[in-house]
Amino acid sequence: MQKRRINRQTWKYVYRTFFDVLMVLMFTWTFSYFWRDRLNMLQPIAFLNKGNLLIEIIYALLSFSFVMMLGGFGFGRGRKSALLIGQTVAMLMTNVIALGITTLVIGRVLFIQYILSQYLMIMLINTAELFVYTIIVTDLYRRIFPPFELLQIYGKYQNTLPHKMNLRDDKYHIDASISYTEELEEVFACIDRYDAVLINDIPSEVKNKILKYCFDRDKRVYFTPKISDILVKYSAEVNVVDTPLYLCRNLGMSLPQRFVKRIIDIVLSSIGIVIASPIMLAVAIAIRLYDHGPAIYKQVRCTRDQREFKMYKFRSMVQNAEKDGKARLAAENDDRITPVGKFIRATRLDELPQLFNIFMGDMSIVGPRPERPQLIREYQSTIPEFAYRTHVKAGLTGYAQVYGRYNTTSYDKLKLDIIYVQRQSLALDLQLILMTICVVFMKDSTQGLEEGATNANVLGERKDTEETGDGDPAESAQESEDGVSETGETEESCGQQEVDILATDEEK
Repeated sequence: MQKRRINRQTWKYVYRTFFDVLMVLMFTWTFSYFWRDRLNMLQPIAFLNKGNLLIEIIYALLSFSFVMMLGGFGFGRGRKSALLIGQTVAMLMTNVIALGITTLVIGRVLFIQYILSQYLMIMLINTAELFVYTIIVTDLYRRIFPPFELLQIYGKYQNTLPHKMNLRDDKYHIDASISYTEELEEVFACIDRYDAVLINDIPSEVKNKILKYCFDRDKRVYFTPKISDILVKYSAEVNVVDTPLYLCRNLGMSLPQRFVKRIIDIVLSSIGIVIASPIMLAVAIAIRLYDHGPAIYKQVRCTRDQREFKMYKFRSMVQNAEKDGKARLAAENDDRITPVGKFIRATRLDELPQLFNIFMGDMSIVGPRPERPQLIREYQSTIPEFAYRTHVKAGLTGYAQVYGRYNTTSYDKLKLDIIYVQRQSLALDLQLILMTICVVFMKDSTQGLEEGATNANVLGERKDTEETGDGDPAESAQESEDGVSETGETEESCGQQEVDILATDEEK
């Protein structure tokens, strides 16, 4: 069993690496054809073999870097649609930079139109190659490597994690479940019969024992992290004494990095305002023509250290949408959203006025999304750690916007935001900016809440006074924040409790 699992993982790595390299070579071969046969000859003195090879290497490195940054190498890991979007955006950026390099190398304004037409051809061919290649390679991967058979070890409160994982039935199949309250020997016996384990929101004391057991048997483990897990994950190793130490600096970016980040915010927001001005004017006119109301909606939000400011957005709802004074986020089929509003929300155009907030220093390009003061107070009454996300300046896009959804629970969004707070760097900011371009084209990232919900924590707000068992009282209010109610079911041993797969073809 152990030997088969190790070989399976090794072959997965070999498969992905081979087809990742092959994809970059495919892009480079297409570019090489156009460069050598149609573009190189435009130079006063054409490159010979070494010059051509240098240009091709630069193109290959650019395509590799952008595809890796945007998650385009995730054959077998990501959905086909997400892979295709990431790869297409990566190749668009690669070809834009290569276009600039080619124009500078050739140095003749007369040929700009011809050069542009050739790169449009390259991009069209790249898109066709990607569509066919990604579908074939992903389908082949799923045939060769079946999904993991998982054992779920669950806590006292239900959540939607099993359902969400089963939606990816090409990767996971939760075959059986067992409660953490069963005897450990019985839990361990069940673990031995499955490819991997899903530890879903159980006390830390039991989780630690299961983790050690799985480590001893080379067993793959998925588990939901607590806030403290995220805080220590990015610690630095300190080797000054003969006892292992981890250092949590908890300082964020250095002063020079923050200065550079602010300069980048000013430059990018200025460029964005200039480029987006015609679009913003058109949106403002459309909103005004629809109901003759104001185009800009100002709302009080909180940024770093919970400092309040007025955030600008294009109005996407009817006037006085919250006339009762109660904060209520948009539902999936919210009748308050106007026809114009549906379009600008789906395309994220309603966020464009926030470029002025960024220019003025209230926000940054990248950071946790600013929340309303009353919602922050509501969240903090249940999750005191919600204030951690305000350790950095609020942003137009961020970790939770790239990896979460609009209706992701507040506790899960908090985890994603804290990951950014702990990992923040200029390089990560660049990656998130580029990935945001991909997210704009993904419909599920803009889905609303359940009808009538007042916040994004529909499945996750309750107070839990149960101790975690590991001596960390700070986690007592988070032990099962993803859950809403006790199961009320008779706890059954593994192999007896069936878990439904609720995926649909569209969700896959």
